Amino acid sequence: MDANDPLPPSRAGSLPLIASELAFDFVNSVADRGGSQHAEYLHNGSDIVLWAHLAKLLSDTDRDAALAMVAADEVLASRLLSEAHALRETIYEIGAALARRDMPREEDRAALTAAHAHCLSRARLSTSGGGFAWTWDPHTALVEAVLGPIALSALTVMTQQDLARVKRCEGDHCGWLMFDTTKNRRRRWCEMEVCGNRAKMRAFRARKFEAS
Repeated sequence: MDANDPLPPSRAGSLPLIASELAFDFVNSVADRGGSQHAEYLHNGSDIVLWAHLAKLLSDTDRDAALAMVAADEVLASRLLSEAHALRETIYEIGAALARRDMPREEDRAALTAAHAHCLSRARLSTSGGGFAWTWDPHTALVEAVLGPIALSALTVMTQQDLARVKRCEGDHCGWLMFDTTKNRRRRWCEMEVCGNRAKMRAFRARKFEAS
């Protein structure tokens, strides 16, 4: 695609949320990182807002208000996009390392910690279902309201979950991250009907070729 070509219609508000963890669903707003079929789905501040609404981080009313805010404030829209991309890549690097059973780099862990700490500075500890939860007001802290729950999700995976369940889809031109919640821990694909079926078809064609 030429740099001057118009962007394709955004899929930010319709991407599949199949990773079983909010942080990894956010990471999966890019496909085939660095590959021949690389696809970026979050191109601007409005796309970030639409994805946040899809992930239930923003209500319908908050989505509409946030879209108006980023349309009217170029600085806010640019900050939302740049900080979202930075957090997304930090979480990807950490998740990909965990999926390889490697230790995430210190700089990535520090970046995630810093993002979380910054978001918490704009949060409130509110009552929730008989307990408490961090909440943000998107009208006064839009960036933190979107990114705060994502950073918290990533840290929760790292500190409270079974890291052996962090996996990377084995499909060609995919690489999406996921948290394997299956009982037998044998999940291999982001979506069986997409990457899984493609792999089955490739294997079928390979067997047919070998038999011919």
